[in-house]
Amino acid sequence: MKGIILYGVLLSLGVLWIQKVNAQLTISGQIRPRTEYRNGTGTLRLKDNTPSFFVSQRSRLTLKYKMNHVFVQTSLQDVRVWGQDASTFSTTDGSKLELHEGWAEIALADKTDSTFKHSAVDYFAIKIGRQELVYDDQRLLGNLDWLQQARRHDAIIFKLKQKDWAADLGFAFNQNTDAFNYNGTFYTPANVVPYVKDSKGQLTQTPPKFIPLINAVGWSSKTGSPAVLAVASSNGLYQDYKALQYLHVSKTTSKAKLSGLIVADYFGNYRIDSVQNISGGDVGYLYGKSFDRKGVSARVTSGVYLNSAIGKQNHFVITAEYYYQTGRDRDAHKIGAYLGSVSLAYVPNRFSYSAGWDYTSGNDAFSTSATDHRFDPLYGTPHKFWGLMDYFYVSTGAPAGGLSNPYAKIKYNSTNKRFAVGVDYQYFALANDQKDVNGNSIKKYLGSEIDLVADYSLNKITSIQCGFSMMNATHSMEYAKNIAPGSAKLTGYWSFLMITIKPEFIFK
Repeated sequence: MKGIILYGVLLSLGVLWIQKVNAQLTISGQIRPRTEYRNGTGTLRLKDNTPSFFVSQRSRLTLKYKMNHVFVQTSLQDVRVWGQDASTFSTTDGSKLELHEGWAEIALADKTDSTFKHSAVDYFAIKIGRQELVYDDQRLLGNLDWLQQARRHDAIIFKLKQKDWAADLGFAFNQNTDAFNYNGTFYTPANVVPYVKDSKGQLTQTPPKFIPLINAVGWSSKTGSPAVLAVASSNGLYQDYKALQYLHVSKTTSKAKLSGLIVADYFGNYRIDSVQNISGGDVGYLYGKSFDRKGVSARVTSGVYLNSAIGKQNHFVITAEYYYQTGRDRDAHKIGAYLGSVSLAYVPNRFSYSAGWDYTSGNDAFSTSATDHRFDPLYGTPHKFWGLMDYFYVSTGAPAGGLSNPYAKIKYNSTNKRFAVGVDYQYFALANDQKDVNGNSIKKYLGSEIDLVADYSLNKITSIQCGFSMMNATHSMEYAKNIAPGSAKLTGYWSFLMITIKPEFIFK
């Protein structure tokens, strides 16, 4: 609370000072409560479980400052579920206030700025700090804005623009602490809970540089040992990168955009470890990953993206992209995977129609290959692509067999652009053969999803969005989600109502 008060004082002083200089300060806010009913969202609902209902909220304050050749942006946000905290709380209770963004962009050359006497290029700048990485359609690098917490990175980016060309070169390096007694650069790549139960059920403190397997996969009820999860997770789950570099180059014309992206991310090496925990007369063990090994596993993802209007009136728009993944993943497994996507949109008037096909490679359960062919869509915005119920490539996991996903969408926009409604159909199937518990091949068809979403702009700063989704799954979805056959309901529902209020003030 003291930090918020100090921030407000500094902000007030800044507003008074900014009136005396040639600068601009923009202050914007966002209040975004969202009500959700979940009855089989993200994964199938077990028959013994009941649906969930809750309200989550994001409250964000963003400050944008511009003066001469410097741009600065700071974004504070608080994310919580209604009722998660008591109506009164003590200093021992947790808080979810965080810095979502805090970056500065320093222009070193800008032909549009007369204060530069000479600029060899149209624009060149350095952007450094906590920031969102958003490129192209956000397939691999996106801000994941649907998630209340969103996504951001701590990075430095060199930005270059010349005529129709643009290039961004980014670097990130993660570390857990700057303490004097912390030696080396070992990195524990997860938000580890401070306390965890051992194999005897005893609560104990989590060891340093250690990620317990119990947090990720749970205990086997029969053996008392860690049970390995069959559903492969996407990179956004459980483990962050140690370091990251990327290069994005694009050329934009009046009708098309063509870009290339190469991303190299590195993961610290670890060893499977057990830690003994003695409590009274009981001796239990913690099983997990100890991140105390030198070296990293390097993964490289590269590809191209094309978005182009077709025809004299630009009624047709084609989008195509392809990415290939090689190197070694976060578990040091050799990988060779790919993603391909193509779609065609037709926008003759207030209605728009689109159809496409996404294909992500996966592993064949009957193959003896030691190479992992499961594609990981990195740090993108999966909610935008693979269905609004988030069954794939989010924290709910990614199918080990890959995914084949044809889809079709229809959307209507009103004349005044204040109202829009759309219907999406998603068809999901495994890209490769998978086995059931008896070793037999299962059917590839996983299920179909229908999403209905409506948007209405109440005024310039307030919008309302609501939606309803239904998943009609097959028994193959149970295997893909590592659920015991026959224990889950194959039809799932999800609905939401979200209000977004975004006020903005400008001081000059």
